[in-house]
Amino acid sequence: MSSPTRSPFVSNEQTHPWRRFVAIGDSFTEGIGDPDPASPGGNRGWADRMAEVLAASVDDFAYANLAVRGRLIQQIVDEQIEPALALSPDLITFCAGGNDVIRPGSDPDEVATIFEDAIIRLSSQGATIVVFTGIDTNFTPVFRPIRGKVAIYNENLRAIAEKYDCIVADQWALKEIQDARFFDGDRLHMNALGHHEVARMVLRALNVPNDLEPMQPSPIPFRTWREARSGDLVWAREFLVPWVLRRLRHQSSGDDVTAKRPEPSRVHRIESDAAASEH
Repeated sequence: MSSPTRSPFVSNEQTHPWRRFVAIGDSFTEGIGDPDPASPGGNRGWADRMAEVLAASVDDFAYANLAVRGRLIQQIVDEQIEPALALSPDLITFCAGGNDVIRPGSDPDEVATIFEDAIIRLSSQGATIVVFTGIDTNFTPVFRPIRGKVAIYNENLRAIAEKYDCIVADQWALKEIQDARFFDGDRLHMNALGHHEVARMVLRALNVPNDLEPMQPSPIPFRTWREARSGDLVWAREFLVPWVLRRLRHQSSGDDVTAKRPEPSRVHRIESDAAASEH
């Protein structure tokens, strides 16, 4: 079977070549921020949305998602790579390192070294591998201070992708999601709008035709300075403080969580995008 054209800008009317897709990673790939009771684990996310499109054009397509929230890159490598390879995928998405990079004192070069070792292992069976750059955090005051670390990590990932012939899903260049309206209330995870845009971006990178349309967020409501500061205080109490406490206690939000799709299976389109676009 011939390899797919990899340019996201070249039209492709042929059916995609993949039959078994396995997603590995952390909360981003698990789909946190995009709740949907119809999805396994109660969260949908970009990987589910992407798999729904890929499944629509072939009868024997199967999808597994081994991602677990809160995982650091070494945990993903230790816990998910061998189970993923055991499923014999021909398409793998690998997004990892974000939880490491945002931690104070972390070294993006060291994280990238672990990432490269993972890519070597994931490449061993000839699957198409998609890797993700981190988003440009300049739009958000909370994560703007780590923008430089993210950029360094991204450049490392681009070099690794070039070396091992991976496809790059470029979140840094995805300007649509550099908007607080595409994120959940925790300001860390994307909401349904954000996950939808990422799914569209990955499908473009894979050169897969699809009918996913951009979702339009509601206009930004006017808030006074006092209202904005009050919102910041609520966010700090509900999200920031618990996150810091988990770090101090060496706990993770995914300590008691298992993969939502541990085995490859059929996936069907969920028609909830219209409602999500109104959120």
